[in-house]
Amino acid sequence: MEELCGLLFASIPRSDQRRWGELYVRGLLLAEGRKTMQAIAAVAGNSAMQSLQQFISSSPWDWRPVRQSLAGYLDRKIQPLAWIVEPLAVPKAGKHSVGVERQFATGLGKVANCQQSSGVWLASERSSCPVDWQLALPASWVTVPEQRKRAAIPDRIEARNPVQCAIDSVVDMAQEWGLAPRPVVMSVTNADLPGVVRAFTGRRIPFVIRIEGSLPLVASDPVRPVCERRTLPAHLLTEALQDQAGAVEWRDFGRSRHRVTKVIGARVGLPTPVVHMTRATGTPPLLLVGAWTDPACARPTEFWLSNASHLSSSALFRIAKLTRRVSQDLHEICDPVGVRDFAGRTFRGWHHHTTLVSIAHAISVLSRADRRTHAPYQSTSPLRPLIGSR
Repeated sequence: MEELCGLLFASIPRSDQRRWGELYVRGLLLAEGRKTMQAIAAVAGNSAMQSLQQFISSSPWDWRPVRQSLAGYLDRKIQPLAWIVEPLAVPKAGKHSVGVERQFATGLGKVANCQQSSGVWLASERSSCPVDWQLALPASWVTVPEQRKRAAIPDRIEARNPVQCAIDSVVDMAQEWGLAPRPVVMSVTNADLPGVVRAFTGRRIPFVIRIEGSLPLVASDPVRPVCERRTLPAHLLTEALQDQAGAVEWRDFGRSRHRVTKVIGARVGLPTPVVHMTRATGTPPLLLVGAWTDPACARPTEFWLSNASHLSSSALFRIAKLTRRVSQDLHEICDPVGVRDFAGRTFRGWHHHTTLVSIAHAISVLSRADRRTHAPYQSTSPLRPLIGSR
């Protein structure tokens, strides 16, 4: 912990701030139960509570270079295969925590009084860790002056939903952080797809996007003719090609076992509305990957769209299923170190807390790896040669 905190807090100018940062991370790791400010302060000594509160809620240290340093460190340590976008919805009883509003949350599958955010995780087959977070802000939080002032939301921050947050994170990481390029894995609705494709295509960011089965696509693979109708929903297009599907073995992280799934890949074009919206950047060649992941269902149940057309459908499917690695690590590591526990009311405080949660998560991951192997942490994934490097 001391080694990593010393490295990551180098951008924080004051030594007392760096010390409070390390104490806060220590509290996230060692405090029992919910990571309230009281519980964290109890680990450091109860007299530290006021200073820790000030360090998190109002101290002006910049969290962005800390996250960038963490990402660079983990990029070397865990050698990620992908960047996984993981939305996070946190139900809240009140209405004063920054960003809280009664809204539909995809992660919860319902309308709830909640706070929504988006995290970007570096993921390999052995581990994953969040490195960037963006807080979704409903319009009321940025258009009502009293609301914005109370949460100390900077003037440059506008209303954004979780998908827009994810786009902003990925673009910044790809263009500013100096990381090796990796495919971005995320789920989107039909309505959100055009904006995501436009943003990533224009910046040559590889993606593997989970789409809805109802999305109409244009079959464009001459080797695999479908039928007289060239435009079909993704689920019908995939079903029509099921005789050409192959078996793919992959690791189901949530169940700690390997599974075999029938997978098909087909070259497709974008539906007309998306083509119009991406015309300025050109329409990329795309590969539709369909999978029969539910053994009880005779029809395909997952559909992924990727511009990483140099990779096989089996490789893309294994990359896509790294979302299971992230879901498991969110539950087993990130939740216990307090990712949902921030009770403060300021925009800056939320970002400070999530940054330090990411560091605590990384320490847990790397410590487990060190205990398990007693050797430098390296990925031995068979996907490694397929992904390439910088």
